[in-house]
Amino acid sequence: MALTLEQLNAATLDEATAWLAGLYEHSPWIARAALDQRPFASLAQLKYAMVGVLHAAGLEPQLALIRAHPELAGKAMVDKNLTAESTNEQSKAGLTHCTSEEFQKIQQLNRDYNARFSFPFILAVRGPRGTGLSKAEIIATFARRLQGHPDFERQECIRNIHRIAEIRLNDLFGVSPELGNRVWDWQEALAQHTDPGYAELGQLTVTYLTDAHRACAQALSMDMRQAGCDSVHIDAVGNVVGCYKKKSETSNNDEGYSQNSHKTLLTGSHYDTVRNGGKYDGRLGIYVPLACVLALSSTGKRLPFDLEIVAFAEEEGQRYKATFLGSGALTGDFDPAWLDQVDADGISMRSAMQHAGLCVNDIPTLKRNADNYQGFVEVHIEQGPVLNELDVPLGVVTSINAGVRYQCEVTGMASHAGTTPMDRRRDAATAVAELILFVERRAAADGDSVGTVGMLQVPNGSINVVPGRCQFSLDLRAPNNAQRDKLAVDVLAELAAICTRRGVHHSVLEAMRASAAPSAPAWQARWEKAVSVLGVPLHRMPSGAGHDAMKLHEIMPQAMLFVRGLNSGISHNPLESSTSDDMQLAVDAFLHLIEQLSQPTAD
Repeated sequence: MALTLEQLNAATLDEATAWLAGLYEHSPWIARAALDQRPFASLAQLKYAMVGVLHAAGLEPQLALIRAHPELAGKAMVDKNLTAESTNEQSKAGLTHCTSEEFQKIQQLNRDYNARFSFPFILAVRGPRGTGLSKAEIIATFARRLQGHPDFERQECIRNIHRIAEIRLNDLFGVSPELGNRVWDWQEALAQHTDPGYAELGQLTVTYLTDAHRACAQALSMDMRQAGCDSVHIDAVGNVVGCYKKKSETSNNDEGYSQNSHKTLLTGSHYDTVRNGGKYDGRLGIYVPLACVLALSSTGKRLPFDLEIVAFAEEEGQRYKATFLGSGALTGDFDPAWLDQVDADGISMRSAMQHAGLCVNDIPTLKRNADNYQGFVEVHIEQGPVLNELDVPLGVVTSINAGVRYQCEVTGMASHAGTTPMDRRRDAATAVAELILFVERRAAADGDSVGTVGMLQVPNGSINVVPGRCQFSLDLRAPNNAQRDKLAVDVLAELAAICTRRGVHHSVLEAMRASAAPSAPAWQARWEKAVSVLGVPLHRMPSGAGHDAMKLHEIMPQAMLFVRGLNSGISHNPLESSTSDDMQLAVDAFLHLIEQLSQPTAD
């Protein structure tokens, strides 16, 4: 029979400690210390009380806990000396049924890891979904982490220990993150669609209006309908728009409600990806609110306002130089000149839209009237290491950094690599290399600015030719517009100075400029209240990455919620991941936010 929080809160310390003794391997002291914080209002509060206990304990107790764990498929498993919990976990991952080759590989990895770090490799083998990683995933993770820094690996082991304890606690209390699992499954299914050339490599790439992109739009449409959205359509730029309608008009005039509380709440994120990207960037912000619609519709509950979910067709700017195309169309910021851009295959955006059955003449009609909306909220995977390092599942965004992007080219003189003396060269690539080092120094000097040259190529380059051309991208970001602009002025001035000194020429085309987007105070406060009610730590943080919320910020109040990522929070990478438990917390926070908005006098 499953344990309840009421039982745990009412039990003696010894009784409660005995119930929780198996959460942390051979270390009941962690749960015992956390139990001093009773009563717990939620299971999440208990989980993060134990996280806090271990963090406060310091280095030596943490190392002792790591060393209390058995090796994966190690001697304890062979000798059947594992705890019941570890036996269950290693069995679910198939480690009790390894082939001879798999067993030998894991044994060698165990030896190498212990020799390097002096503690065993710890991995939550039941994985982010709780159903078990494959042996191939376990071995690949083992090999990757073997190359890690010792300090990082110690912390990564601790993070995995907390994840193991979280799953064990769920089992003990008979709890399953059902909506989080649904969000996970939706995203896994959507990730089956990927562009040619990447599908064969098992990589996820979905660029604007490709076959894979259009397949995603159809899948999203179906998911929205099945979840309970009352209307679903694909608009003139390929955004997928679903709406969960408010209560009938006869019940919408209740006393105590402000006029604003009946306006539409807008939410969503993008479904395109970078090349060889992750499954959750953008898409998490579509499926978390959709899980809320599922929860509402399954019980027949209606809100006093429409909930409009938009899966934005394009945010990344991968196929065409038109970043935030999807959300920009809703703000009236669609540039008709974009229609004549061509992709790497010479296909214009206009042609791609026509091929997809979109009507370009209808694009101006997509602009939203801000007077009809309460505001815009977006859930997004963090795309950074902060929440992961803090062992905190959710973060409330205070502001989105300002950014500017350029497409640049330096032109020198191509010449023979063997016969051109070093002091006679007009090398375009070395000029750019010099600039890259300056960008690194100049951005670091601000402390919180960042600068990146993410694309760098020498067209038609040869190993024995001094580069005559070098094309590169430039991405500059800062917490506010003034700081971004000063950074950009300094970098472009240095580019001009380098080119003058080296006798080469340069061109710069601004591809994107986005102002900083501070969260609307009232909306940030709503997210903060929602997170606090869940019983998890409240962490406020800026967003270094750009998001669709930046565009909607131009016409209505906005605020964002971040969800912790695994693997150091890496994003734009196949290792991008999060757990279904954290996704469940995001769904719960969203449900609480709309509950706040549903109360009388909520503005």
